[in-house]
Amino acid sequence: MGYGFVSALVHTVAAAVLGLLVGGPVGLLVGAGLGLVVGGVFGWAVASARVYGPDSRGVFLFVVDHTWSLLNTVVGAVYLALHLVVGHSLDRAGSQRSCRVNVVEGVSPRYATTLGTVCAGSGPAIQRHEDVHILQARILGPLYIPLVVANYVLFTIAPVWLLWHDHQGAPINRFTRYFEIGVYPHVWTEAIAYRVQGTPPR
Repeated sequence: MGYGFVSALVHTVAAAVLGLLVGGPVGLLVGAGLGLVVGGVFGWAVASARVYGPDSRGVFLFVVDHTWSLLNTVVGAVYLALHLVVGHSLDRAGSQRSCRVNVVEGVSPRYATTLGTVCAGSGPAIQRHEDVHILQARILGPLYIPLVVANYVLFTIAPVWLLWHDHQGAPINRFTRYFEIGVYPHVWTEAIAYRVQGTPPR
């Protein structure tokens, strides 16, 4: 069985089980239907772009992405589906054997955005940065998204990052800069990724 088929199957089964636990038999059917749609799209992308290679690295990361890091993969699959719905296109060359799904267009022309194993709007100048986020998700598995959300909330309401922020080089002098120049680059996921590649917004 190919990676794409197995991926779609895992998404469908996971959603069906969740639906059963939440809503009984009806929930099972609804969950299976949603899982089949989202998983089918993701499985198609995985197969179409040959995302995972047949080598040990490809097999290992596929297993990680569909077990320990499944929550992140599902979120990424939904993210991918939304991109395709609005007409964005799969970057097959960038995805091939990379163990990630690349989308040509991003959410914003200024930033690449990665959810799960789906990376949108990236390029050579920032791809290693985005790959750090994929690695973070694979290491932390189901803890990754809650930890990221918690850090964003904490740094928004309790801006302790002001203690080490570069106020001279990146002044916080208007409301939008509080989030873009302040909160965002200081969240732990971004702080680590920017050490690998890229320059935080100024």
